[in-house]
Amino acid sequence: MISIEKTAEKILTRAVKDSASDIHIFFRREGPLIQFRIDNKLIPQETLSFFEAERLIAQLKFLASMDIGEKRRPQSGAVTINLANQVVGLRLSTLPTAHLESLVIRLIPQQNILPLEQLSLFPNTVQKLIALLKHSHGMLIFTGPTGSGKTTTLYSLLHHAHEMINRNIITLEDPIENVSEKVLQVQINEKAGITYSVGLKAVLRHDPDVIMVGEVRDAETAKIAVRAALTGHLILTTMHTRDAQGAISRLLEFGVSLLEVEQSLIGVTAQRLVELRCLPCKGDCALACKMTARNKRASVYELLYGKSLAEVLRIMGDEKGKATVSYRQLKDEIGKAVAMGYVDSQEYERLVYHETKK
Repeated sequence: MISIEKTAEKILTRAVKDSASDIHIFFRREGPLIQFRIDNKLIPQETLSFFEAERLIAQLKFLASMDIGEKRRPQSGAVTINLANQVVGLRLSTLPTAHLESLVIRLIPQQNILPLEQLSLFPNTVQKLIALLKHSHGMLIFTGPTGSGKTTTLYSLLHHAHEMINRNIITLEDPIENVSEKVLQVQINEKAGITYSVGLKAVLRHDPDVIMVGEVRDAETAKIAVRAALTGHLILTTMHTRDAQGAISRLLEFGVSLLEVEQSLIGVTAQRLVELRCLPCKGDCALACKMTARNKRASVYELLYGKSLAEVLRIMGDEKGKATVSYRQLKDEIGKAVAMGYVDSQEYERLVYHETKK
């Protein structure tokens, strides 16, 4: 009989080799099931007995220093391990359900930071982002849903800033997804009292030029970040909103005044990862396709900056609502990708559905 440690290692290794982004382990009436999320699709892998699944979840929780005996409350944990000859970060999340405890694992390979040119589908976007990075102070927000590539874009920009502009860069992350020797990285640890707001206050005393705040989650962090941007620091951060204007609305909801937003915000970038058409498979990839997930996806960006940003802020101030300003939005960029044959029309429907339906 294979030990539970070997079973866990086998499942994790296979997920890494298959370029899975997440592993789902959940219980159904007919039995537990393991699924991998590959190319944004949940692929069933194997079924386990109830006994095996419970032991597997307990082993994975143990690896992440989570409370094995606690099954009634949601828990989260993280661990970094070696799998398939590479270092991989695991972010674990449990949820008590009607059929015992469910576990989801986000896989974060510690890989080389790619240049922005290799991330973006359209090269002209890269030059605009790099131009914004050259500002000595201000706030640059990257927004989008989980898994849209925001952190990857941020790492690429930070490495460019270090190599080309020679700046002192400090990051606040939860967790640190990719260890880098080029920047100072601070791990958020709320149990130890290191929240984003506390960490940001400490970082400001460390003579930074560029500060990356993993996420603006609350009003206090938002206000400190804006204050830092106003006092001579370049702040890069992320939010979870549907589009660029939504990030501005979120700042206002956090109690940041419109005047402070106007004075500090230099740009907002909303982004999505689009699935590229696989030419060898004629757009319909089999699971056995050897083309890696990274090569099958690229980022598209909605950039709100300069005169368009100023006009949006002016209208939002006058009308207290969403501004109607002509600038290239995500639906335009994804539509362009469809027209040029890079992605299928189904991808447009998946990502732009809510913006086109009334």
